[in-house]
Amino acid sequence: MQGRAASIVLIFLLASIVSPLINYNENSEILSQQNIVKNSPSNISIAFSNGPNTNDDITGLHTLTFTLSGTGNISSILIEILDSGTWSTVTNLTGTPWLKHFDSTAYANGSYTLRATAWDDDVANNTSALSGQFNIVNHIPEITIFKVLNPDYGTGDSATDRAWFNIESDDAISFRWGAIDDDLKRATLSNAPGPGTPPADGPGTLAYGWDWASGDMSEGVSNPRLTVFDNSGLSNSSTIFIGIDRTGPTMGTISIGDGSAWQQSTSVTLSNLISASSDGQGSGVSHVEWSDDIGVTWNIVNTDSTTLTIDEGVHDIAIRAIDNVGNTGPSNTFTIKVDATDPDGDGWIVDELTTSKIGGANVSYVATDEQSGIDTTASYIQYGFDSNGVGQTPDLSGRWITLGTNGLDGIVGLENWATKSRQHLMLQAVVVDVAGNSVTTAPASYQILPGLDLYWNATETNLDRLVVRPGENFGNVTITSVLESNQDYGGSVIVRLESAPADRTSTVQWTVMESRTLATGSLSDSTETMIWNYTVPNSGQYDLRLVIDYADGIDEYDEGNNYNHMVVTGAAITSAGIVPSFAPSIIALLFAGIVISHLQRRSND
Repeated sequence: MQGRAASIVLIFLLASIVSPLINYNENSEILSQQNIVKNSPSNISIAFSNGPNTNDDITGLHTLTFTLSGTGNISSILIEILDSGTWSTVTNLTGTPWLKHFDSTAYANGSYTLRATAWDDDVANNTSALSGQFNIVNHIPEITIFKVLNPDYGTGDSATDRAWFNIESDDAISFRWGAIDDDLKRATLSNAPGPGTPPADGPGTLAYGWDWASGDMSEGVSNPRLTVFDNSGLSNSSTIFIGIDRTGPTMGTISIGDGSAWQQSTSVTLSNLISASSDGQGSGVSHVEWSDDIGVTWNIVNTDSTTLTIDEGVHDIAIRAIDNVGNTGPSNTFTIKVDATDPDGDGWIVDELTTSKIGGANVSYVATDEQSGIDTTASYIQYGFDSNGVGQTPDLSGRWITLGTNGLDGIVGLENWATKSRQHLMLQAVVVDVAGNSVTTAPASYQILPGLDLYWNATETNLDRLVVRPGENFGNVTITSVLESNQDYGGSVIVRLESAPADRTSTVQWTVMESRTLATGSLSDSTETMIWNYTVPNSGQYDLRLVIDYADGIDEYDEGNNYNHMVVTGAAITSAGIVPSFAPSIIALLFAGIVISHLQRRSND
């Protein structure tokens, strides 16, 4: 037994020795591959060698360089920036030289930190370093002024408002500029008129302007552009719009009166004076001038038309145009022939205009002419609708509408006048006599009023008492009111009773005591009687008023008669509870009795 046990133990010992040898042989290749330890700490240290350091102020471009020490194999450096608690990538450098031109203008002004992380291939791990917390303080140059001096016309602020000059080709134009920046460097001016380009202003001493004389300032437009640079590499630009004009405008074909060979009025209108004139690509036409004495005296006209008052006969008129920088164009001469005796007008006859009107309105203009008489076939009436009855052209119609060929009698054909409430019918007449002389009357307006009118019958609207003792027991008054309309009205009406102390200030508002909405059809017979009750609360006078349509929801002929005012007095009470003004003293009663008795005795005698 002991021998067998010893044999078993020996077998187990041999097995334990052989088994590790077998495992080693099976995994020998794996162990050979793991003899290099990965993810070990790097032996290389990295640091920022060119800032930024703590509290540095950075502007423009800043070159980032690094110091590497120790042993290892760096394959890349990742540069990140910390902004509001978040790291974001600036760049990933993958080769030497290990530097980065950091553009601070890509970031808003504020505080930042940079982190550089170098990857060491030898240990498959990284090493990193932080910069100091620095400040980006970029300031883009702020152009405060860019202008040209002494333009003859315009400001230069836009292409439609150019600064125009009337200068010779060898004259100069002065540009001035100003800017705000913490490290202003220089400024350039491009697109200046004429050949060449002004030299840069700076760096170094800044002149803040140019007196530019190209030697060949040709006519035309240009858009000079100012660009301002600072030492941080930032810039800003501004453009001004200028032009050079040395040529006067030409006159086009103008309109003379009605275009007839003879004008039948001593007032002759010349039209298209400015619109028919042309200054080409210049500064534009400022005004025209005319002369009736062969150019001795010139009269200025700033509008597109003017009316000349001239005697009957044949007149030669010279006319010329002047542009905005003072250049005078050549004059043209034309002839005006005048034979004028105007007819006289006596006024309008117009139907009453209300929204209740059905069909057209008759309008007539009364005119006389002592010589040739009125030509009714050539005369006509024009009309239009206007919001306020003022002006030379009806603003609602937008134009004058002619009443056909009805002469000076016509009908404004409108089927439904209800849509024209409060508008004005504007009228003008063109009166022509047989000789061809004509006159256009000044616009006249007639307001179209609402046909409906609501009002209080003043004689039947009153209080039953004017003076009462105040309080709920004695201060009650009854108001009888009669609401009337000038025509049957089928709609509803809101009426109400309001009160206010008579001695109130302007800040005290009326108090609504009662509001009633009359049912639809209450005024179908044009009248409605209402009884109101009011209690005088205290002594003193109180204003009462009855109000029709307080919100002005009903369009009426006369809104001013929608109020009926009354006054009621609360009498003062004595300590005995008697109203002094209505409780005569005993002495007064005795005295009155004596007087009456005496009068009766005298009458008996």
